[in-house]
Amino acid sequence: MNLPALTTEQMREVDRLMVEKYGIQPLQMMENAGCNLALLAGRLLASDDDEDALLDRPIVVLAGSGNNGGGGLVAARHLLNWGAWVQIVLTHPPTELPPGVMKHQLSILQQMHAPLAWAEEGWELPPADLVIDALIGYGLSGQPRGRAANLIHLANSSVAPILSLDAPSGLDTATGALYDPHISAAATMTLALPKHGLLQQRARAACGRLFLADISVPSPLYEHFGLDVPPLFAADTVIPLKVVDGTARVAE
Repeated sequence: MNLPALTTEQMREVDRLMVEKYGIQPLQMMENAGCNLALLAGRLLASDDDEDALLDRPIVVLAGSGNNGGGGLVAARHLLNWGAWVQIVLTHPPTELPPGVMKHQLSILQQMHAPLAWAEEGWELPPADLVIDALIGYGLSGQPRGRAANLIHLANSSVAPILSLDAPSGLDTATGALYDPHISAAATMTLALPKHGLLQQRARAACGRLFLADISVPSPLYEHFGLDVPPLFAADTVIPLKVVDGTARVAE
């Protein structure tokens, strides 16, 4: 089954219509994205003889200040609840974050006394079995800078595989261009539908294995773009994809 791909502008329009037409709020979309990210993290860490794949497994979650970071914080909460050892690293201290849904997710983790840190000079990533990249996402505008760039460098220097949310940080989802620095992910979980940039040949190595996750986009919404999208998530809310000649397909 070939899947349509969305431009970055179309994805912004999906987000707008979710709120304005269907009343599905960013907090709900973020919860869906983060829960599915945590599920995929567990699957990537699992082995055939390991029923408790997450128990006491060290995972580092890198979170930016926007909605992509909020999805990472949701994943961190679920992973903590499921028994993983999670270290959350923010690009900014809580006092510098703008009000909104990302800060709301952070306040939940603060009430849980979750391990929180933020990017500071000389800070190093702790040892981990998995690093989750929730730094930038499809909202990237130009080359990553400052603290986000520093965390990208640290993530890439880790021996742990990286799982990116929606897109590897530093990859332009509109064109597939790779900025310096950019995340080199072992796997990427994109949302709703694949983004055009993820399917470009130059972007494929940075994405690693590609997965698609449900954020509860109503099927009729895609008709706004003239797209006929089947019920992709009838069997599972996270599905593997393969890319052939620049087109995404559901992997068998």
